[in-house]
Amino acid sequence: MNRIARHVLHSSRIPKDLSSVTVRDVAGEKPEAVGVSSETAEAIWHSVECLYRTGVHPGMQLSLRHKGEQILHRAIGHAHGNGPHDPANGPTVPMTTETPVCFFSASKAVTALLMHILAEQGLVNLTDPVSYYCPEFAQNGKRTITLHQVLSHRGGIPALRTDTPIDVLWDRDEVWRLLCEARPVEVDGAKVAYHAITGGFVLQRVLEKVTGQSIEHFLDVHLRQPMGMRWFTYGIEPEHLNDLASNYATGPTPRFPVSWVIRRALGADINTVERVSNDPRFQEAVIPAGNLCGTAEEMGRFFQMMLNGGVWNGKRICSEATVHRAVQQYGSLQIDRTMMIPMRFSAGLMLGGNPVGLWGPQSRYAFGHIGLINKLCWADPARDISVSLVNTGISIVGHHLPALARFVYTVCNQFPIIPEAQRPLAMTAS
Repeated sequence: MNRIARHVLHSSRIPKDLSSVTVRDVAGEKPEAVGVSSETAEAIWHSVECLYRTGVHPGMQLSLRHKGEQILHRAIGHAHGNGPHDPANGPTVPMTTETPVCFFSASKAVTALLMHILAEQGLVNLTDPVSYYCPEFAQNGKRTITLHQVLSHRGGIPALRTDTPIDVLWDRDEVWRLLCEARPVEVDGAKVAYHAITGGFVLQRVLEKVTGQSIEHFLDVHLRQPMGMRWFTYGIEPEHLNDLASNYATGPTPRFPVSWVIRRALGADINTVERVSNDPRFQEAVIPAGNLCGTAEEMGRFFQMMLNGGVWNGKRICSEATVHRAVQQYGSLQIDRTMMIPMRFSAGLMLGGNPVGLWGPQSRYAFGHIGLINKLCWADPARDISVSLVNTGISIVGHHLPALARFVYTVCNQFPIIPEAQRPLAMTAS
């Protein structure tokens, strides 16, 4: 890609020899253990390389498991440097498989499972109104909005007021005050409107009220420590700020109506999102819907645990019934009133579909979550795969989208659908 094209598309510089910017966890890749050929693994990785060549993602990681075994664990590009506006000879830091990355909205899948674990413990009933646990939330007509509605993006409070300062995101008491004072757009749960940030703060408040613990502690005790995660925390400790990969606004500058949808969903334009996400105050904060940090392998590990029916390395993390409830479709396929695209949700997860869905062709039983359009984290019981592709480019609409779609299709096409009786999580949800 020449200099002018890179300038117009806000893209990174791509070396001719991709091996010079590729890191492979050789010991962590065992495709032969589950009968996957090297040709299959390389075909999938080639699709990742094609996405990287678009220049939209300065750094990327991939972790892919089949039948519980990791068959791909690689990174490409840079964690810092080589952004669209970085100098050609500027300093760079390689992206490795151990580099923590912000998952953005893929964080919602983890926060949702924490709420389902609360329900398993009998500490909440997800059909209860939020106000049952936090009476102050009932203001301005929100008395009947349930936890389940919030989890499934039907809570009627999809965004904070447009004049809300960005600094509110790391002031949990102020953001809670604003959410309590907010007037809902609806209260009956009939319409889907993606809650980009708001829902996570509501769930956090309820969790902390009923447990007497911080959500960070609850995550640590019930997921991070039992599953042996190094990172996997909301935000990151100050001493590790330099380890966290930088984010870059890439691709063509969004224009109306896309720019309107972005501002409606995120409360800011894409350049502000880049600036805020690289702000230490955001990186150190606790934002349950949007700033969990970790590696592709750690998020893949999380979805593999769900695919295992709540078990990781022989250790039960949650019950199989809890996983089923977390992935059960709620409501029908609808046009999401925030993102303006058709979506299927469970109480916390984005679902696939037939004949084609978010997670590829014939993906009706697949479940996962996207982070800022580009991070794709999901599991598909019909193919016995768990996939985590994370990256550092914040590009909403651009020339990379066909390559991103080809990656999903390549993964699906390399793993045929298996008989229902042989699936790891036999789901009966419609």
